[in-house]
Amino acid sequence: MWEKVDWRAAPRRLRGAGRSAVGAKLEHPSSDRAALGHRLPQGEKGRSRIAPLVTLLLSLVFLVLPALSARAAMSIQEVTSSKGITAWLVEDYSVPLVAIRFAFDGGTTQDPAGKEGLANLMSGLFDEGAGNLDSEDFQIKLDDVGAELSFEAARDGIYGSMRMLAEQRDAAFDLLRLAVTEPRFDQAPIDRIRAQVLSGIIANELDPDTLAQRKWLEALYGTHPYARPEEGTRQSIATITPDDLIAFHKANFARDGLHVAVVGAIDAETLKKKLDLVFGGLPQHQALSAVADVDPKLNQQLEVNYDQPQTSLQLAYPGVERSAPDFFAAVLMNEILGGSAFTSRLFEEVREKRGLAYSVSSNLVDHQHANALAITTSTRADRAAETLAVVREVVKRMAQEGPTEAELAATKKYLVGAYAINNLNSSAAIAATLLELQLDKLGIDYMQRRAALINAVTLDQVKAAAKKLLCAEPAIMVVGPKHGEAKEE
Repeated sequence: MWEKVDWRAAPRRLRGAGRSAVGAKLEHPSSDRAALGHRLPQGEKGRSRIAPLVTLLLSLVFLVLPALSARAAMSIQEVTSSKGITAWLVEDYSVPLVAIRFAFDGGTTQDPAGKEGLANLMSGLFDEGAGNLDSEDFQIKLDDVGAELSFEAARDGIYGSMRMLAEQRDAAFDLLRLAVTEPRFDQAPIDRIRAQVLSGIIANELDPDTLAQRKWLEALYGTHPYARPEEGTRQSIATITPDDLIAFHKANFARDGLHVAVVGAIDAETLKKKLDLVFGGLPQHQALSAVADVDPKLNQQLEVNYDQPQTSLQLAYPGVERSAPDFFAAVLMNEILGGSAFTSRLFEEVREKRGLAYSVSSNLVDHQHANALAITTSTRADRAAETLAVVREVVKRMAQEGPTEAELAATKKYLVGAYAINNLNSSAAIAATLLELQLDKLGIDYMQRRAALINAVTLDQVKAAAKKLLCAEPAIMVVGPKHGEAKEE
């Protein structure tokens, strides 16, 4: 359920076995949605697809690449190809690299009933053969041109990315074209990737936190697609066929649901041609199923009993849409409440004063069809009731009184100054951020307007946001040993 972090990182060849359903961070972290890799056990994707020397080169140059925001000459261009495909471009020739990041609307919410895990499985197959290249040949070609290719399925979209050497961009873009428009979905790779996903599902069935998160999402969302496991179930992934993958690809990979961002050593005219090359062969229109908006079910307490040393606590309050007029007021309030790692009120009261937890945080959750404010922490099982009481008292005080003028001023300064560090520290991060700005419909000049939007927020507006979001009775989940004292007293 929880926000887009997601979630959206640099391309990577190894996929994680899963992630917490809670905890998306504010605004546009560079990892955001992309970090939602498709669900495979860590390291099971197989050998690296990039030649070692090229890997080293890519690592070094991206490590030293300065944040483009620090350059007065940085500018974002809107580029439209002859076939009407639009991308945002930042030209940068300081290093001979190109990063492209793109997304198709839809995501795992488009998995048909009984076929949960379809989008996730598909995202693991784009480098497993395309066009006239089978899996091995395709991966050898990727190695030869020194390109990194990645796809990920998230709740509200399917993300792809490639990083390439500028001198090899023609060959790299042609491989990307094959992956996007002509994936093979051969049976042998399907069975292999399916087996890897299945091993992760089986492992998660023994993981208390994963099982608890599933119950949490079901409690919050009921039968909505957000409650379904994105990696699928043992039963659902067993039913997925090549025909299912072909149909899903055709319905989702179309130009009217496409968003693209490019950063690096490429000019606008060249990019126009590459956009038509890579995406021009796709259908014009997506065929997506409607997904309803949903409000998480609050005012409930879910207890999941596991015999473990610590108890995890999660609380869900109402959220705010990204397009809402009071969005930045809510962002500032949340940062003061629990968004800042070491200076928030929750950190001060829960960890610094009482030593109840190593970490505690609050996050604004912003998905296309649901919003919430989430608080998470873990503590000793015998102090769970005390910790929950402290958290709720901090929230209650923020709802009633709001922040101080000093807290607000310090938080504004931090949020304005930290944006470039968090979001623009590499070409891949910049591409991810530009893509998010498109998805959120914030406008190509958003980075120039952002500081003024934050600084314009008044103390009264932040207090109003605190009252609006935090006065509701939250949903609470307690995961740990069965102790009567784990309930709020």
